[in-house]
Amino acid sequence: MAILANSRILLSGLLILSLCSCTEGGYYLQAAKGQYDILKNRQPIEELLVSGELNQQQQLELSRILKIRNFASEQLALPENDSYRSFVKLKQPYPLWNVVAAPEFSLEPKTWCFPIAGCVSYRGYFSESDATEFAQNLKKSNYDTLVAGVPAYSTLSWFDDPVLSSFSSWPASSVARLIFHELAHQQLYLPDDSAFSEAFATSVEIAGSKLWLASNGSDQEAQLFRRKLEREETFFEWTNSLHHQLEEIYAGSLSIIEKRHLKRELFKEAQSHYLSLKESWGGYSGYDHWVETMNNARLVSLQTYRILLPAFDALLAEHNYSFPEFYNACRYLAEQPVELRKRLLDKLHENPKLTAQVKQ
Repeated sequence: MAILANSRILLSGLLILSLCSCTEGGYYLQAAKGQYDILKNRQPIEELLVSGELNQQQQLELSRILKIRNFASEQLALPENDSYRSFVKLKQPYPLWNVVAAPEFSLEPKTWCFPIAGCVSYRGYFSESDATEFAQNLKKSNYDTLVAGVPAYSTLSWFDDPVLSSFSSWPASSVARLIFHELAHQQLYLPDDSAFSEAFATSVEIAGSKLWLASNGSDQEAQLFRRKLEREETFFEWTNSLHHQLEEIYAGSLSIIEKRHLKRELFKEAQSHYLSLKESWGGYSGYDHWVETMNNARLVSLQTYRILLPAFDALLAEHNYSFPEFYNACRYLAEQPVELRKRLLDKLHENPKLTAQVKQ
């Protein structure tokens, strides 16, 4: 089994390389090697649990993850396969680092196109130094950049994705969110539309985690989760306001020097306003680094995950939280021409009854 799996990884890597230009060969080679290194080290969780190799805390964490994984298929109708039923202990804090970039005076993300995933608004590296070097080169061309460690990612059913040490010890609700999100990508992924794919997966992640906590969490865990969601929503609304203000500046007829000045002043003012927001959260500091390093790339990255979320949440609610019906409706949307799909999504959260127009 291992030999067949490893051969598939290598053959997939060679296929990808054959589809790409020579200048991109190095990038795809590191991607194939990074994926190979992760998958060759997978160990079935059920075998680990009886191996005697784990301490008590690790046993509790991996047992809990299997419960979350089973819940995903049984209660959320997410794919039933071997993804997140094996474990890999990483030698580094993250398996992958994503680079996100946007021009100095634009909030349209730079995109990269790949043979399997289509065109997406990020570029992943299995080495932090490689990601940082790539981002530095983009900065020389006047791009705002973001290099962010990614605790997990989906291979979109090409392989059985493992649980990684980068997230296995997180609180239960956080682990559930991540696993539900990545499995949602296996359920439905729309190449060339990152905002659609990420908002769909985020909607499944949040609704699924609420259900998980309702049957498996304590009242305290549920309360902490609600508070976290409230902060996320407030933070997005605040950054979305910044997004609109910057759009007006960038679309104006000012000189480059004037735009640069206004952008810098707006970010300074935003950092000051953030202190009031932080105070209203009782001093919660989880967004400090985000605000300290705020730029166009950070803003577009957040938008990718959140801008369409109200539409998907409305669609799920309209289907009475029946996940199979919701998936069918989302597949129908994904099949529509781009402009029609955008119009439907734009209107969904304003008038949820429009979901009657979406086929079951």
